[in-house]
Amino acid sequence: MKNISSNSLLTHPNTLTLFRIVAVPIIVVLLMVPNRFTALLAGLIFSVAAITDYFDGYLARRYGLVSNLGKVMDPVADKLLVSSSLIMLSSLGWMPAWIACVIIGRELAISGLRNIIAQNKMDVSASILGKYKTGFQIAAIIPLMFHYPVFGMDFHAVGMFFLWCALIFTVWSGADYFLRFRKLLRG
Repeated sequence: MKNISSNSLLTHPNTLTLFRIVAVPIIVVLLMVPNRFTALLAGLIFSVAAITDYFDGYLARRYGLVSNLGKVMDPVADKLLVSSSLIMLSSLGWMPAWIACVIIGRELAISGLRNIIAQNKMDVSASILGKYKTGFQIAAIIPLMFHYPVFGMDFHAVGMFFLWCALIFTVWSGADYFLRFRKLLRG
């Protein structure tokens, strides 16, 4: 096994997290001028940024590069990337705004709940439902960003299918979190 230097800029998990944060305004600007090229580019940047979410956690655990900064910034970067993308997609009319509100509202509520869980020294790891939720959100956002038909492929329809799946898992995983930790909320 080869060691990764904690100073290695391209492999450090916090650098990957920072990339997700930097990708947000780029995606927003690209979607402010929607056309086939900018939508495709925004979708590609979102795709690469979404993939870094897996790799930053993997590198941090595999090479002992877990940091307090990473623990805090990783979920923030995820929420910024997904939320800003949903807001832009709904502003363009490429998805219903109410779905964006439900998804973003759930993210904010669960972030607050996770803070309470962490203060009580309990495990705040994402559940399997949360992982499915994230997967479906990403699977929805990418084709919704591509939006325009290419080679007869209706990316919008594909994106909407995954968006409805994401909505179901978003509500389900949110309810699951609150049910599992309801005792903390009563105290």
